Amino acid sequence: MGKPFTVNINRYDPYKAYRFLVYFGTSTSPVCAVSKVGAIKRASEPIEYKSGGDPIIRIGLGRTKYDPIMLERGLTEDQDFATWANYAQVLDKGSPSTSLANLRKEIRIDLLNEEGQPVWRFFVHRCWVSEYQALPDLDAGANAIAIEHIKLENEGWEQDLTLTEPKEL
Repeated sequence: MGKPFTVNINRYDPYKAYRFLVYFGTSTSPVCAVSKVGAIKRASEPIEYKSGGDPIIRIGLGRTKYDPIMLERGLTEDQDFATWANYAQVLDKGSPSTSLANLRKEIRIDLLNEEGQPVWRFFVHRCWVSEYQALPDLDAGANAIAIEHIKLENEGWEQDLTLTEPKEL
C-alpha cells in the first residue's frame, strides 16, 4: 500500500473558467443562465519617439483600447438581454425606443472558486449593447440549444484587488 495522501497547503491550483456570475448595473441578482463570457481584453498603442541627440528610440504609452465583451446564454424567458439591447434600437420614428439614460450600464463579472466564493472580480464601465442575436439559426434536424448573445462595447474595466490580496496561512 502506498503512502497516505497529504494535502499541500501551499499549492495554488488555477481557477476553473466555468464558474462565474455576471451582474448588470447595481443588481444583487446575477443575470440568468449566462453560459459564456468573452475575454476581457485591452491593448495600448506604443508611440515611438526620439529626443534630440539621443540615438535610442524610446517607446511611450499611447491610447488604450478596450475590446468588446461577448455574453452568451441559452434562450430563456428572462428578458435582460433583450431589454438592454432594445435601448439602442432605433425604431421607425427615428428615436431610440426608450430613454438613452438606460443605454449604458456598469457590469460586474465574478470568477468563483470550487466552493462558489468570488475570487476575482472585474467591473466593466459604461457598457452598451452594439450587437444582439435574439434567435440563432433554427434547424429542425439539429440537436442544439437556442443561444442568444450580446456584444458589449465598454469604456474600460478594472479588477477589484480586494479579493486577490494575499491571505495569511
